[in-house]
Amino acid sequence: MNTEETMLIQNDKLHEECGVFGFYDNDGFDVAHMTYFGLYALQHRGQESAGIAVVGENGEFNCYKNMGLVSDVFTESILKELKGNIAIGHVRDSTKGGSNRENSQPLATRYVKGTLALAYNGNLINSAKLREKFEKNGAIFHTTVDSEVIMYELAQERIKTHSIENAMLAAMNDLEGAYSVVLMSPRKLIGARDPHGFRPLCIGKMKNSYILSSETCALENLGAEFVRDVEPGEVVVIDKDGLRSLKSPRAQKRASICIFEHVYFARPDSEIQGASVYEMRKLMGRRLAKDFPVEADLVFGVPDSGLCAALGYAEESGIAYGDGFIKNRYIGRTFIQPTQEQREQAVNIKLNVVKKAVRGKRVVMVDDSIVRGTTCANIIKALKAAGALEVHLRISSPPFLWPCFFGTDVPSRDVLMAVKYSIEEMREKVGADSLGFLSVEAIEDIAKNMDCDYCDGCFTGKYPMDVPKISE
Repeated sequence: MNTEETMLIQNDKLHEECGVFGFYDNDGFDVAHMTYFGLYALQHRGQESAGIAVVGENGEFNCYKNMGLVSDVFTESILKELKGNIAIGHVRDSTKGGSNRENSQPLATRYVKGTLALAYNGNLINSAKLREKFEKNGAIFHTTVDSEVIMYELAQERIKTHSIENAMLAAMNDLEGAYSVVLMSPRKLIGARDPHGFRPLCIGKMKNSYILSSETCALENLGAEFVRDVEPGEVVVIDKDGLRSLKSPRAQKRASICIFEHVYFARPDSEIQGASVYEMRKLMGRRLAKDFPVEADLVFGVPDSGLCAALGYAEESGIAYGDGFIKNRYIGRTFIQPTQEQREQAVNIKLNVVKKAVRGKRVVMVDDSIVRGTTCANIIKALKAAGALEVHLRISSPPFLWPCFFGTDVPSRDVLMAVKYSIEEMREKVGADSLGFLSVEAIEDIAKNMDCDYCDGCFTGKYPMDVPKISE
């Protein structure tokens, strides 16, 4: 089975980002359990693998990771073995690198200056070039993920600097692309964000202990206080003396956060760059209702990322809001099926139409995006088979026209539906009675609620930094 076939099978949806978490204990907390609960809150960012690494008072590292959900990977007996005062954790979906245990994180290693563990969210656009450089100098790679490239870069820079935080700062001169990193040495917990701030990373506090997390929802789950976001190009260092910060000279004044954090990736109860994800998605839905009104009887969202936007559409339009689907939350990632018929059946297993809610009604279905269109077509087919008279599709993002280089698996242009077809042709292909996308201008208006700039290169082809040449 080739790569494109596999991608088509995997439900024609964007993969979630990875999630990172770190905990530095000054109060006698159980860091493994705290990290477990933090990763549980970040599970939506990756359901492929999970891992936790801890360092004890003797400086020894202990790491456990495996394929599967957080609750499947970790048992109480495993967590009891992970004793220490510093921990980092990771949940992963593979936007690059194979799906196997070797590529799961955190990565832990010994090098000439001691021991180091790292977990990362993002995508390096120059990882192949860096990997080749290290291999020519004798490096042997055990994974195909960017995290190991960052690890080699850190080890190389640490030899030339007096601390791991300065090594991370120096590494920023060579690392190009998106990265939010948590790493630990025997005595320090460190967080770093790329100079453009593509991916989120925030700081929290519980009593005198500190937390690093991809999203604020993990802080809320633990009852921790939100301190602030890590700034673009910033390296934060947490040790027995508290928190301090270093800043890269390459740091941009304002973050260019991936707009899809608000459209799709982040949990609705998180705040990303000072803006509520829940409120942002409702604003997207309200704008869709203004720009693409329709006479209908019911509005609903495709679970989960379409729900808040659907609520906004319903509030603005005055059309009743309800449930069009029930989602099976126990099947994890959509499994690979060998035939088209079985792929369609997989959609039915994951989402079930509420027939009594849609029968005999004109419905508005709100979803976050269309990549290739296969899933939308299957869902609309199911709605009409259940008796929906009309299905009006509203998408809370602009059409995908360009690939993403920063960790979202928007693929090459030749498989993007919006590149191949006009809006009207897309409507016909998916079987909707009408189709409306949020405009780039609408995103610009809504994004004024954020305390940052943003990247919308997958819609516009304009990126905050130079990217590899794109074939037309």
